[in-house]
Amino acid sequence: MVEALDSKNGLGEREYSDAEFQELSKLYENTMSSISEGEIVKGRIVHIGEQYVAVDIGFKSEGAVPVGEFPNIKELKIGEEVEVFLESVENKDGQLILSRKRADFMRVWERVVKAFDTGEVLKGRCMRRTKGGIVVDLLGIDAFLPGSQIDVRPVRDFDAFIGKEMEFRVVKVNHPSENVVVSHKVLVEEELAGQRKTILESLEKGQILEGHVKAITDFGVFVDLGGVDGLVHITDLSWGRISHPSEVVKLDQTVNVVVLDFDQEKKRISLGMKQLLPHPWENIDLKYPVTTKVQGKVVSLTDYGAFVEIEKGIEGLIHISEMSWTQHIKHPSQVVSMGQIVNAVILSLDKDGKKISLGMKQLEPDPWLTLLQKYPVSSKHTGIVRNLTNFGVFVELEEGVDGLVHISDLSWTKKIRHPGEVVKKGDKIDVVILGIDVDQRRISLGHKQIADNPWQAFETTYKVGTPVEGKIVRIIEKGVIVELPLGVDGFVPLSQLSQTPVKNISESFHVDDVLPLQVIEFDKDNKKIVLSVIEYLRGKEQKIVDDYVSNHKLSPMTLKDMVTASSFSSEHGGNETSNN
Repeated sequence: MVEALDSKNGLGEREYSDAEFQELSKLYENTMSSISEGEIVKGRIVHIGEQYVAVDIGFKSEGAVPVGEFPNIKELKIGEEVEVFLESVENKDGQLILSRKRADFMRVWERVVKAFDTGEVLKGRCMRRTKGGIVVDLLGIDAFLPGSQIDVRPVRDFDAFIGKEMEFRVVKVNHPSENVVVSHKVLVEEELAGQRKTILESLEKGQILEGHVKAITDFGVFVDLGGVDGLVHITDLSWGRISHPSEVVKLDQTVNVVVLDFDQEKKRISLGMKQLLPHPWENIDLKYPVTTKVQGKVVSLTDYGAFVEIEKGIEGLIHISEMSWTQHIKHPSQVVSMGQIVNAVILSLDKDGKKISLGMKQLEPDPWLTLLQKYPVSSKHTGIVRNLTNFGVFVELEEGVDGLVHISDLSWTKKIRHPGEVVKKGDKIDVVILGIDVDQRRISLGHKQIADNPWQAFETTYKVGTPVEGKIVRIIEKGVIVELPLGVDGFVPLSQLSQTPVKNISESFHVDDVLPLQVIEFDKDNKKIVLSVIEYLRGKEQKIVDDYVSNHKLSPMTLKDMVTASSFSSEHGGNETSNN
């Protein structure tokens, strides 16, 4: 029982009867019980100080509210009624704790909760960026706007919204933590719903619409037509060749598109951009007549040539045969590279088939037309061996000008199985021009023709019956090839190496063995010399015969055998004896 309701006056005399005192005490206690912590109460300002404002809420003592909680402190007056929040009836110092700021918050919180329940749209201002979204001032309290709830289109620059006033709908309220989540996207979606229905109902092929680039993928571009998305496939972006849609459009770019096709049930819309531009092949025959010089970019390389884009949607092929007058090009990468800007000439144009043939070599005079003047037949030159094949040697006479020395034109006297026996790649070699075929782009060269044909002189030196020594240079199945004086090769058939059968020629005869021989056939036209050991030994002393037999581990032979031995015949493999 509080002392304020004492039944005695200051003189010790009773002012109230016991019944009156009990009634007054009950009324006072009822006043105290009507005020609870955590509620908004009304009070009256009784004093305005420098730091606190004293507010009487009808409690046994007044409450103090910090001056900073009144934004309009200069406008406050004594006796003015204000709402405050009762945080505590009594703190550790026995004081009543009130808050004007908390009262304002609670009024706003009630409004926000109501808006959440009813779906009411509230206005707010975007204040600052935070992780994953933006902090919004919503009626004076902080609310969170997730990045995904800003707009129906992905937002890449949150800073563009800072300071902007927008409309929001409260989508989540967390009472314990007093957190609020808002969305602007749901309002946009509701607005677009009507537009989407209108667009889908009025959609038709060939219709031209305006939209915004919403997303870019490897296969195309999604365009927002105002609540409805359509796809522009990469092949419908440009008449020209592109490797990625980002070469043509950018995110959020405003573009005009044409409706190519649509499925109203599945809400799939196929759009095109290149169809809004004239087809590049229209009037192409007037723009690029044959022999016109053009410039373009290499956009593709194949084994047979290079495709060059001379303008968007117009490509031509430079075949490898049209890249150089003189070089033997096996792949276009030897001359051009991807992305390179090249000059060319229109060789032919097929408008219906959309094909253009281009040439690079035509930009320069055909050197083959003057090669006969520079390299007359029978003239001698020095070149560099660039390549070896089984059939000959390719020799570079000058940059881009090659000729072929056939294997048969490498030597007058040697039987050559491969050009590598005579020269190697990179060697310098003297050659003679044997012929030039301008139409076939071929130059025939000779190496042996540098020297005179020695076979006219060989006819005397190696006439039939002439004894001579020969060094074995190669062993073959039908006999041996020997090198004779003057460097010419001759052939000794197996039957002319021994009168008795030779079981294994490689065991009896070896490379570099020197044999006593006698010429038994000379063919100047076919450049063939055939020799015989048997004919050489015929009529010689038995000791000479025995020494030969011993040296080569042969079966014994007698002078009588030499006399009775059959003479040489052409069946002993004459084809193995010819030189080149």
